[in-house]
Amino acid sequence: MNQTLGIIAGSGALDLFDILEARSLETPWGMPSAPPARVSLGPGDAWMLARHGRPHRIPPHRVDYRANIAAMAELGVTQIVALNAVGSIDPALRPGALVVPDQLIDYTWGRAHSFSDSAEERLEHIEFAEPFSAAVREMLITAAARADVAIHDGGCYGVTQGPRLETAAEIRRLAGDGCTLVGMTAMPEASLAREAGVAYASLCVVANPAAGLAEVPISVEEIHAVLAAAMNRVGALLGALGHEYGS
Repeated sequence: MNQTLGIIAGSGALDLFDILEARSLETPWGMPSAPPARVSLGPGDAWMLARHGRPHRIPPHRVDYRANIAAMAELGVTQIVALNAVGSIDPALRPGALVVPDQLIDYTWGRAHSFSDSAEERLEHIEFAEPFSAAVREMLITAAARADVAIHDGGCYGVTQGPRLETAAEIRRLAGDGCTLVGMTAMPEASLAREAGVAYASLCVVANPAAGLAEVPISVEEIHAVLAAAMNRVGALLGALGHEYGS
């Protein structure tokens, strides 16, 4: 079976690759955050979608995750790599580190979490014990080795509501629950992908130590600087991933 890769990312990641075409489409759940763009990815290509729009304007709790996943599925995407900026709860994960988590805990509320949202829609009780696709995770890890990019295999992503950052007490709670990373965008993206039959994994970029774990307050400017500095390594990894989708 031919596989088609989709990448859901922040708007800045689109600048890493040559855009071959953009596709404007509407789904039963509305318009996606931005028109998906087909980009050149090494010897292959991928559909890339800016989660927060272009320009970056949609906060994490207002992203239409259903429309985004539905758009990817409509384009024939079979596997999704999601780029997520996160804070680190595990002190071993320093700013700039790349992590492929294997678990998550959902602390969000009020988001449209399912395509099964009315009596008119087909009811789906998805199996979600392992929220990230083992096959896509393995491809990310293999691509990192091919690109000589250091990566951390495993971790638990705690998904918070946003758009504010967390309190120190909330981070202590997440640490007690077993979270090693904290971010705002992996849910309901991951579970909607599972409902849609699309394999999904996350590539996290550690932007900062989580609240209360550093000697100085979190700086949004520093977060942006760390993420920008990591983009070359992210681009190299994704370019190597393109070997899996080359013609």
